Amino acid sequence: MSVHNKNLIRHCYLPVLFLLLLFTSCGVNSNLMFRTPKNSDFTYDSIPMRPKEEYRISPDDKIAFSLNTKDGAPILERMSGIRQEEGSAPVDMEYIVNQEGKTNLPILGMVKVGGLTIAQCEDTLEKLYSAEYQSPFIQVRVTNQRVIVFPGNGSDARVIPLQNTNTTLMEAIAQAGGITERGKANTIKLMRKTSAGREVYRIDLSTIDGLVYADMIVQANDYIYIEPTPDVGKEVIKEVAPVVSIISSAFIIFTFFFTVNK
Repeated sequence: MSVHNKNLIRHCYLPVLFLLLLFTSCGVNSNLMFRTPKNSDFTYDSIPMRPKEEYRISPDDKIAFSLNTKDGAPILERMSGIRQEEGSAPVDMEYIVNQEGKTNLPILGMVKVGGLTIAQCEDTLEKLYSAEYQSPFIQVRVTNQRVIVFPGNGSDARVIPLQNTNTTLMEAIAQAGGITERGKANTIKLMRKTSAGREVYRIDLSTIDGLVYADMIVQANDYIYIEPTPDVGKEVIKEVAPVVSIISSAFIIFTFFFTVNK
């Protein structure tokens, strides 16, 4: 093949490769979420060590409750070995809150519980059940409370059930398997739903100074997003390799026919 033909092929190949890299770069690390635009005036909210507001029951929540009469006296009787009074509601039954914030409860039927705190829900049910039971004592819990943790790699996201109301940020991250190798410990974004909308807190656990925030109490429906370190090289290779292979094959075929037909 002449030098002219080789230069012609090279001059065709390099611009195509450049355009390929240019267009492919638009999709590199496109899976990163919740990025803060550069030079924007976005400000993070102040970090609360404990939730500013009590959790309020929401649609699709599942609640369970126990009912005892005589202001809870059967609980003490059960603890002391005295036979429990009949008529307690089973504690393992779950009741789903519909989109209107109502749930269908034994004897009462549809009851509005959406928007109530746990304490308010207990007070409401005690008043309603007082027509059927003597001095009812009710304990309510939400059984499907959870937080979503992205530990630094989108494919490793975890839904973490909250077993207690005092689960800390460190516990939630630990249950998700910890921060991944790509995760940036200095850029942890916790997004919390409040009555005013979602608040966003930026937390830095990369130094010992961040230890104080490790004990921050998480709340149901929190999003904990640990920002990944962009992996540009790996992403570019993954995006470009298949297309480069096709183009290379096409150029080999083109070169072969160009040589044969010369």
